[in-house]
Amino acid sequence: MDVSVDRIAQPWGSRTPYGRHEAWSARVDTRLAEGVAPGDVQQWVRAASILHSDGDAMDIAVMDGRMVGVRGRAQDRVNHGRLGPKDLFGWQANASADRLRRPLVRRDGRLVETDWATAMDRIVSRSRELLDERGPGSIGFYTSGQLFLEEYYTLAVLARAGIGTNHLDGNTRLCTSTAAEALKESFGCDGQPGSYDDIDHADVIALFGHNLAETQPVQWMRILDRLEGDDPPRLVCVDPRPTQVARRATVHLAPRVGTNVALLKALLHEIIRTGRVDHDYVAAHTVGFEELEARVEECTPAWAARICDVPAARIEEAAEILASADRLLSTVLQGVYQSHQATAAAVQVNNIHLLLGMLGRPGAGILQMNGQPTAQNTRECGANGDLPGFRNWQNDQHVADLAKVWNVEPEQIPHYAPPTHAMQMFRYAEQGSIRMLWISGTNPAVSLPELSRIRSILSQERLFTVVQDLFLTETAQLADVVLPAATWGEKTGTFTNADRTVHLSDKAVDPPGEAKPDLDIFLDYAARMDFRDKDGGPLVHWHDPESAFEAWKRCSAGRPCDYTGLTYGKLRGPSGIQWPCNEHAAQGTERLYTDGISWAHPDVCENYGKDLVTGASESVVEYRSLNPDGKAMIKAAAYLPLHEMPDEEHPFQLTTGRTLYHFHTRTKTGRAPQLNAAAPDVWVEVSAADAAERDLNEGDLVEVSTPRGALRGRLRVTDIRPGLLFVPFHYGYWDTPAGHGPDGKTPGRAANETTVTDWDPASKQPLFKTAAAALTLVERGDGRAAPAPTTTASAPSRTGRACVPPTEGGPTARVTQSGEAPWHGREEGLR
Repeated sequence: MDVSVDRIAQPWGSRTPYGRHEAWSARVDTRLAEGVAPGDVQQWVRAASILHSDGDAMDIAVMDGRMVGVRGRAQDRVNHGRLGPKDLFGWQANASADRLRRPLVRRDGRLVETDWATAMDRIVSRSRELLDERGPGSIGFYTSGQLFLEEYYTLAVLARAGIGTNHLDGNTRLCTSTAAEALKESFGCDGQPGSYDDIDHADVIALFGHNLAETQPVQWMRILDRLEGDDPPRLVCVDPRPTQVARRATVHLAPRVGTNVALLKALLHEIIRTGRVDHDYVAAHTVGFEELEARVEECTPAWAARICDVPAARIEEAAEILASADRLLSTVLQGVYQSHQATAAAVQVNNIHLLLGMLGRPGAGILQMNGQPTAQNTRECGANGDLPGFRNWQNDQHVADLAKVWNVEPEQIPHYAPPTHAMQMFRYAEQGSIRMLWISGTNPAVSLPELSRIRSILSQERLFTVVQDLFLTETAQLADVVLPAATWGEKTGTFTNADRTVHLSDKAVDPPGEAKPDLDIFLDYAARMDFRDKDGGPLVHWHDPESAFEAWKRCSAGRPCDYTGLTYGKLRGPSGIQWPCNEHAAQGTERLYTDGISWAHPDVCENYGKDLVTGASESVVEYRSLNPDGKAMIKAAAYLPLHEMPDEEHPFQLTTGRTLYHFHTRTKTGRAPQLNAAAPDVWVEVSAADAAERDLNEGDLVEVSTPRGALRGRLRVTDIRPGLLFVPFHYGYWDTPAGHGPDGKTPGRAANETTVTDWDPASKQPLFKTAAAALTLVERGDGRAAPAPTTTASAPSRTGRACVPPTEGGPTARVTQSGEAPWHGREEGLR
């Protein structure tokens, strides 16, 4: 049965309930351009979502050489045909009139069009000058979470073994570096233990700082369908905002931001106190339990309640649900990751599972989630600061093994110190040691903290900046050379989602003008620089996506993320495939650690651990003495107060984040009419109690200020916890409310004007969730509403809904849903 649904007003679509241990049925979501009928489509080309980390499989509709729509792929293991709002409408940005079509170079202070040869000659000339005058440490590369695996791997090879720089990182540092670090701290290696299929089997699902409904909407559809079926799971939600997850939770804990470690220690205390520890599992597979037991002994729910401002009884209730689970699935995201004790908190979630033995079985797993679509690939390929294939930079044998794969001397691969993280790279650029910064597929002039500082760095005369992107972003406007890139649907490559599922995305249409795939740009640079291996052959010897993939397979062989059993032909089958995929697991691997801990032995682990307070790397001697047999590590952590606390001048805590309808800095979603209309401008959320105390109302124009800067936005009065402000980070400094590209400065919209230059000591992830802030009235709203969606965590407070019109998309937002007859359960959000 086909139905048409406004997927802006009903972002998660209709319900198809199913019971525990049953299969999730297919429902194919299809969105075609106005005036295009299914019979008009000349070709359907496989792809997967590039606007979140779900990895939703889809097909691109092509007619007369242009994209005209998308549909979900029913056979795929990830989404079973469903698509979220960004999937359904975001593709329209590809054809936006303001796409970059030719390279730009800066002449006399202005960016002017040029040809590719001139642009690349400038880049190569500056690269060679700096290598001759200052050495490889003068060049840095800052990449994305949206390129393809083949592109990241090529970038890693040319940066590490070609240039020889230690300065290579991705904007995944902002969203997923804590996921990687927490997995390494607990299991010795990156790689998600769990699977999305665990949703089908879990009887308890705990979401820690993870607004799943908005960040991975298709997996929220899956949970909603479980909630409406037989034997629904109990949900535990830890989030200071009234998210859709919180509204459906059995227990919702809304702690003060920055207190996650205290809350998690209390949960661990209760699990131990009530005798729920699986001691057989702990003895067989872990080290460190005794220290954890001692360090949480005094961390009672009453102790945590005072720190977190959460009732002790609710903490006890949550602990009882977790401890009594038959199968527990936990997910973690930015509410944990973007804080001063990010890794320490994420590791405590791992500890819960280790104490309960909740790993390696259907429904029992951990998803230390990713924020971006190809964030997993930056980590695997070494484009995020690590060595490719989850190799250990402190292990000489790992470096030698990588050198053999690349046919270079080990000394050519920098491993004299930890790879440089993004925040440090910008500091080096500020100080002048980095003199060339190549930025690909990301917009740090909006996404990094303390934007006045970032703009100042990027505007330096001595810093030669290359920007490779689709549009003239805020960052591109500050560049010396701008390279027009092709994007998803305009090039071929693979990418891997948050549960290790690899998809192939084929080229459907040509890119506009002279825009090129990122892979072609990197290959051109490597050829012009004439990078060579130790025998005089080309260092980068592949020439297209498939040959790059084959080269990557050789690099991944025998490593945890083994791709050797995959081919482009195999990935053109009905579904994505989870790594490791090799001769021992020809169809992929659904869950890790089904037979114990695999990659924590001192000889094979990805790192030797870090001090969770200082971030200092531990040595192999320390690691081997504590964990000689390679078991999972239960790591205790002290709770530490925030670095910046509210005071009389700045009485609020400010947290930033995302909304369902936008991705990153709106480079694509701001150009999709339906998505832009659903959330066209920035807003500020405040609790009803705080608004009443300050005589503020829905729609008032307010200013949020911190010691670093300020922004202005319309006020949305919500049921957020008192004392907290929320601002979405998507809106740029020059980004116009219409969302059609920069047309001059529009100051005061970017949340990161206010955030602090500070990071978690272990993962180096910036602190976007914790700042002390003031809130002041600028002008009355006179009855107008904030531009915040009513369907999401930003729904107005129950006391103020009457004056706020519901978020709807209208006729242009209708999507065809095909499959089982839809069952309309209870409505989510405001209608």
